[in-house]
Amino acid sequence: MHGEYKVPGGKLVVVDMEVSDGRLSDVHLAGDFFLEPDSALADLDAALTGQPESASAADLAAVAATVLDRPDVHPFGLTAEGVGIAVRRALGRAISWDDLTLELVHGPTLHPAMHVALDEVLPAEVAAGRRGPTLRFWEWDAPLVVIGSFQSVRNEVDEEALERYGMSVVRRVSGGGAMFMEAGNCITYSLVVPTSLVEGLSFEQSYAFLDAWVLDALKEIGVNARYVPLNDIASDVGKIGGAAQKRFANGVVLHHVTMSYDIDAQKMLDVLRIGREKLSDKGVRSAAKRVDPMRSQTGMAREAIISAFLDHLRLRYSTVESGIRPEELEAAQRLVDEKFTDEKWTYRVP
Repeated sequence: MHGEYKVPGGKLVVVDMEVSDGRLSDVHLAGDFFLEPDSALADLDAALTGQPESASAADLAAVAATVLDRPDVHPFGLTAEGVGIAVRRALGRAISWDDLTLELVHGPTLHPAMHVALDEVLPAEVAAGRRGPTLRFWEWDAPLVVIGSFQSVRNEVDEEALERYGMSVVRRVSGGGAMFMEAGNCITYSLVVPTSLVEGLSFEQSYAFLDAWVLDALKEIGVNARYVPLNDIASDVGKIGGAAQKRFANGVVLHHVTMSYDIDAQKMLDVLRIGREKLSDKGVRSAAKRVDPMRSQTGMAREAIISAFLDHLRLRYSTVESGIRPEELEAAQRLVDEKFTDEKWTYRVP
């Protein structure tokens, strides 16, 4: 059995092993990490040998830590968590990007509430095996404020301003902060993958892991981007986006990201109460000011940026072109009608 895991910000850890009578045997770790003293590698192999095949990534990490956390041992680019994940991948219990074929979806143009509903429909479709892991870029044609699952409507939104601008508010299924959405003002995508892709990762580690591809794609178009815990994507000129995540009980994880392309800052400040506080240290005072980190840093049209992201995905991963099926749209519309526009859901946290 063979498993590999690239530690975020670190090195590659590789494990080759066998399983005998339900326990790990003949375990051999390798990789491009650094480890002192040399004998610590054999100690790691010995510690893992004999562990139950059913051990979780966290259990295996705890075993690895008995070696790596010793005062005489100095690992560089190698973590106990990385060892645990590599072993789970060797066992076939955790997967890597190489095990997936991503379905790429761009559009169709829908009311943004439909996209919120699709973030519940598509995870169910992936879990049921009716579609593969999916990365979907949103296109929308109406203004909307999308709040996180646990946010208070009255704390987040100025409802008088909302009505004045002809906007509405919808609560999504994932946590995180409010999204101020007008047509073309931001770049939003949703990623739905098996939870086994983030097996053994903490929530913070999974955000970094699932954001890694877009950081590389941003660098290719001239944006020096980095992950900022827990869920922000930042550049040299400040925050450009944020992520939200939900792990479903059916074995899939939803990870979605919104990046500011060209936002009317004054309108956003009028509508979002928390937005006023968040922008208070950014010198945004005039209605002429805009939040436009993606447009100003790249000089690219929004469509061109999305195309560059899609090209990056096609080169880096196994992908197929896909779309939203009629039955998925029908299911999403039912959820919009029965849940996402129902005040019981929207105001469940008043």
